[in-house]
Amino acid sequence: MNLNLTLFAQALAFAALIWLIATKIWPPLLKAIEERQAKIAEGLAAADRAKQELADADARVTEEIRKARIEASALIEKAQQQAAAIIEKARVDAIVEGTKQKAIASAEIESMATRAREELRGQVAALAVAGAEKILKREIDANAHKALIDQLVGEI
Repeated sequence: MNLNLTLFAQALAFAALIWLIATKIWPPLLKAIEERQAKIAEGLAAADRAKQELADADARVTEEIRKARIEASALIEKAQQQAAAIIEKARVDAIVEGTKQKAIASAEIESMATRAREELRGQVAALAVAGAEKILKREIDANAHKALIDQLVGEI
């Protein structure tokens, strides 16, 4: 066996193997590697986009929470103002009603006082007539008696 021939045959077989790998195996393998790199790059880009969208969503949520707090504060303030207005209106209405009741009571008291005075005048007149009757020891007729009482009531 010749060493050169064996070496040459091995070199030829090695070259055939390299050619076979370079033409049949390497291109699909390289294509698969490039596709995998592209998918990884897309995944990283999608992750970056997701991070950005998450940051934007967090910013929007923070802004919405701030707006909701402002709106809630405004509603609470409005409710407090309405409550104060209702209390003030109730106070004013109570004062007005108290004044009306006081005026009605005063008018009723005045009316009762007037009636009491009129009754008292009538009783005083009757007592005066009775006293005069006793003094005179005689009876006055009913018409004269009534006229005398009316006159006394008018004078008193």
